[in-house]
Amino acid sequence: MYDKTIFKKAFEEYDAIVAVFATGIVVREIAPLIEDKWKDPAVIVVDSNMNFAIPLLGGHHGGNEVVRKIAEIGPVPVVTTATEVHNRNSVEGIAKSLGCDIVNKPSTVQVNCALLDEDVEVLEIKGPKIVIVGDDVSVLKRDEVKAEDK
Repeated sequence: MYDKTIFKKAFEEYDAIVAVFATGIVVREIAPLIEDKWKDPAVIVVDSNMNFAIPLLGGHHGGNEVVRKIAEIGPVPVVTTATEVHNRNSVEGIAKSLGCDIVNKPSTVQVNCALLDEDVEVLEIKGPKIVIVGDDVSVLKRDEVKAEDK
């Protein structure tokens, strides 16, 4: 049920929010709440006639996955993240598939842009080692808990 505090409450409690509202309402309500793509929940809008499901925030952070699940009951998923539109993987997707966390999150902008044009090699370095990287290298660290679950 809608009330003026519903999005604030949802931002604090959930990793993904599915809002069956007009996009304009959702944008106006979440705008003051948006802080950081790494912290904000995925926000998906579905029109009231169940025609379309649109990830407004967090496409690479669960939103695109949620709209694909919603699509199973009818709505067309409207995915706009560049890597997925061009059938390319993203750093976030690679990290998730490998059970890793991204250490230097700002690097994903440059690496995702590179992934649009070319295959970017994924290297696994076993230590002990010291690794020095530039801003255009994404560093993934295996999350031992996630790796054990696989």
